[in-house]
Amino acid sequence: MQHLLVVEDDTALRTQMQRLLTRRGFTVGSAEDAETCRAWLTQHNTSLDAAILDLSLGEDNGLDLIAPILAHSPGCRVLVLTGYGSIPTAVTATRRGACNYLTKPASLDDILAALATDNLGATPALPSSPPSLERLEWEHIQRVLEDHDGNISAAARALGIHRRTLQRRLKKRPSAMDFARDFGAVDDLPE
Repeated sequence: MQHLLVVEDDTALRTQMQRLLTRRGFTVGSAEDAETCRAWLTQHNTSLDAAILDLSLGEDNGLDLIAPILAHSPGCRVLVLTGYGSIPTAVTATRRGACNYLTKPASLDDILAALATDNLGATPALPSSPPSLERLEWEHIQRVLEDHDGNISAAARALGIHRRTLQRRLKKRPSAMDFARDFGAVDDLPE
């Protein structure tokens, strides 16, 4: 892989990734949101080997950029990064054409390994304990929200709750400790 595009709304993280990837010999373009990404794709004829997309780009959804990136560069390997992963968004990302999906924080080596391999056929390890109620609620809300194309009002109606209640619940993301416990990293939890 030689040509990469990093789409990340966090300026410091985007700059750091661009700098580290450049040091590894890649030609790196960057964009901070969906509009900038689409403009970059229009202005550059160079075919992309890979793209690293943040799932949440402020008001934009990184999943909506998978199709335009693949239309620009059909052989591009798209990796979706997110601070708060969920099974529904991972499934949606892969259905839309992403080759892999990682949760932050991810090291540069993790990112490059995810781009180098196609883990879609791999069976993930099962967690050692059942997911927390908070995690199950979060994933259900994400699935309903995805079914309604991110429309909070429509998702709230489908869930049978008030829109403001849904907005409050969306702000209460599962903690890193919940995530570690749900995915079997119980040894990493503080006592």
